[in-house]
Amino acid sequence: MVATMLQLLEHLHVWIGIPFCSMYIVAVVGNVTILAVVRAERSLHEPMFLFLCMLSVTDLVLSTSTLPRMLCLFWLGAHDIAFDACLAQMFFIHSFTAMESGFFLAMAIDRYVAICHPLRHSTILTHVHITIMGIIVVIRGIAFFSPHPILLKQLPYCRTRRIAHTYCEFMAVVKLACMDTGATTRYSLGMATIIGSCDAVLIAVSYAFILRCVFRLPSRGASFKALGTCGSHVCVILVFYSTAGFSIFTHRFGKHVPAHVHIFIGNMYLLVPPFPNPIVYRVRTKKIREHVLRILMVKVA
Repeated sequence: MVATMLQLLEHLHVWIGIPFCSMYIVAVVGNVTILAVVRAERSLHEPMFLFLCMLSVTDLVLSTSTLPRMLCLFWLGAHDIAFDACLAQMFFIHSFTAMESGFFLAMAIDRYVAICHPLRHSTILTHVHITIMGIIVVIRGIAFFSPHPILLKQLPYCRTRRIAHTYCEFMAVVKLACMDTGATTRYSLGMATIIGSCDAVLIAVSYAFILRCVFRLPSRGASFKALGTCGSHVCVILVFYSTAGFSIFTHRFGKHVPAHVHIFIGNMYLLVPPFPNPIVYRVRTKKIREHVLRILMVKVA
């Protein structure tokens, strides 16, 4: 058995769980709403909204694999989790985080094609190509992070199996091993760094081309409209990469960072991105906002 316990502020666990539960409810309701609206409205079966649905599914899996277990810890005092369940949770966290990064890149490519090559958008990003891109993102996330639970399963553990964390965080678990885990740690941080940095660079390149095309438009109104379609995407990308990147760098270079800082960053890295995504897209995306308001008006009537 592996015990997961937040060692700090245990007397406030009940109160800490309330905002976590609120964030989880908002994430679930928001992402399910996006999936339902896009599925019901055929006019929304466009590349941007199809990629948004993939992102919503990823957020649902990512938050559901962590939040309910956290709430059991905070509210029920359930500190124990089976080792295999811990490894499964770790696999879902790492693989679906990589998938989320991949879907952000796919959405950036969609925005690039839509703004820089609008006449070819429907021929370049067909449903077949969208499906292939989605499959590649999923396979990449599974392939690169499947070794994590296998590597940890083979390590000998001779210390206490108790970690100061609210979920099975890779770096916290690997430190419990009673042998040199440098290679395992380097593999995990290396994969996360490579995938995250490559996706971030390609997203930045896509938006550099987008900005070049937008500033060349003759009409200022057309320029603002083109940038407006990218606003929600940029917001969620900044939230995701700022939290994920900070978590990776503190583990890689912050050897003297206090444990409670790692715990806080680790929680924010998993909890924050799925929470604002549906809110931002529902508010900033006109078509989704209109369809949601239409449904609410029908329900009220």
